[in-house]
Amino acid sequence: MKKKSNRIWWVLGIAAVLLIGGLVAAKQAGIIGKPPTTEVDFAVARTTDIVERVSASGRVQPEVEVKISPDVSGEIIAMYVKEGDPVKAGQILCRIRPDNYESFSARAEATVNQSKAQLEQSKAGVLQAEARLIRTRADYERSRKLLADKVISQADFETVEANYNVAKQDIEAQRANVRAAQFSIQSAQASLRDAKENLRKTTIYSPVNGTVSKLNVEQGERVVGTSQMAGTEIMRLANLNNMEVRVNVNENDIVRVTLGDTADIEVDSYTTAGRKFKGIVTEVANTANGLAGSTNSAASSSLSTDAVTEFEVKIKILNSSYTDLSAKLGGRGFPFKPGMTASVEIITDRRSGVLSVPIAAVTTRADSTKMAAKPANDDNEEQPTAAPKNVKEIVFVAENGKAAQREVKTGISDFENIQILSGLKKGDQVIAGPFLAVSKKLKAGDLVVKRDPNKVKKE
Repeated sequence: MKKKSNRIWWVLGIAAVLLIGGLVAAKQAGIIGKPPTTEVDFAVARTTDIVERVSASGRVQPEVEVKISPDVSGEIIAMYVKEGDPVKAGQILCRIRPDNYESFSARAEATVNQSKAQLEQSKAGVLQAEARLIRTRADYERSRKLLADKVISQADFETVEANYNVAKQDIEAQRANVRAAQFSIQSAQASLRDAKENLRKTTIYSPVNGTVSKLNVEQGERVVGTSQMAGTEIMRLANLNNMEVRVNVNENDIVRVTLGDTADIEVDSYTTAGRKFKGIVTEVANTANGLAGSTNSAASSSLSTDAVTEFEVKIKILNSSYTDLSAKLGGRGFPFKPGMTASVEIITDRRSGVLSVPIAAVTTRADSTKMAAKPANDDNEEQPTAAPKNVKEIVFVAENGKAAQREVKTGISDFENIQILSGLKKGDQVIAGPFLAVSKKLKAGDLVVKRDPNKVKKE
């Protein structure tokens, strides 16, 4: 029993010696106690051309599109155009049944004639009143002399005098009737013009040259027309030779978009053919979508915090970029139709031969030396907080197998590279990935090694 116990102790002792020896050897070989190493991707700061772009999507629309609505109501009795037909300014598009409006016009014309007859009657009344005034004036003068000679009584003179005064008032009344009849004629004539105008509006003409891009009604349908509000939309006319793309641009990008910027346009209908078209920015909205005409600040503040604020931008599609498509159609149609989906890349800036690094190499870090302070507590002591007072842009460079932090100032960027204005020089080896390591984990002084290319491909 004692011999077996000694054997166990010998085995344990040999195992301990071997373990200690292994640990010492691993320590000397650097296997144990070696600082952690981060696998990263490297890139070199170099000069390149950078084209800054703003991407957005929207729909193709005519530059000018006119909505045709009637001013009068009724039944469409004739439709002279079809969807897709070209039209000229002044061409008849359709007719609305005119029967009622013809009756209104005839009634208004009869009212005018009636008012003119009343005017002539009033003028005759004036002539009659003038004749009565002449007679009563003569009676008045004769009676006044007879009263002076005491031939007639005072009562008889007063009767003649009263008749004379009535005759004077009567002529003023008749003249007022003439003026009233003249005003009645003016009112009747205005009603006649209105009735004739409504009758004229039963025939609808094209106000512009263009193409019938949309036809909403057919012959036999009834339409509602009113001059106070929009009536039934009968059709739309547009010049399909001049098209534009209307896109919504995020508020973070809209400050970089200006009138005259060029753009590359991809229309979904031509994506399979690999076609791209050229465009130019012709209009940039000054007010965000959904806020035009709003005077209530509370309305805008009521928007959800997750709501995206966007501004409409109009981009004209240059005709020179699709002349071959127009020639292929040979006047039988147009390459673009209203409502087609399109995506654009607006070129907002362009720099040649500038120092740049991959955009993934630039990240931000809080300046730990400048921290915001909380309000003083009851002991009048400022309490530090983790909120950074300012944030700086940095790039990690590889120096002797370690990561070194460099503060940089950046300029414009594209989808791959970003311009470096200061903080680096050409040929510096920068750390460009992986994203999580550069943006969160990596710190100055960390050991770095090149990541296995096969692992990068797999990721």
